[in-house]
Amino acid sequence: MKVPRATRLFVKINGERHYLWRAVDHEGEVLESFVTKTRDKKAALKLLKKSMKRYGRPQIFVTDKLRSYGAALKEVGAADRQETRRWLNNRAENSHLPFRRRERAMQRFRRMRSLQMFAAVHASVFNHFNSERNLSSRANFKKNRAAALADWRNLCAA
Repeated sequence: MKVPRATRLFVKINGERHYLWRAVDHEGEVLESFVTKTRDKKAALKLLKKSMKRYGRPQIFVTDKLRSYGAALKEVGAADRQETRRWLNNRAENSHLPFRRRERAMQRFRRMRSLQMFAAVHASVFNHFNSERNLSSRANFKKNRAAALADWRNLCAA
């Protein structure tokens, strides 16, 4: 597995602060996401275990400097694999932008469950349609986008 980035997003639900934990890969695709009321070792450990169970154990974990990540990585036995240098986590932080755009359009969330369901669906849809535009020509980009849309229509028709 390539270098995953772990990050958390502050989301208010009915005036209360909640945390959307997300694991993002080296290309900006969201691997895992879940919502908690706390930002402690238990929540960080849940994110790490979920992503490692599904995607394997990476060589390096890029996180921000929240101490919960260090404690969780120590429990998993990968404390020496954590990197927290400045700007390393930008890929994960920039993956919040499309989520925030949709959140504003939806006029926020009212329940934790609706936030969790939205985050999971939004991640899979965004991953399906998002492609690195700067890595391909216009013709290839349009062809890939049309193929993604055809796949999506087949999924919705079934």
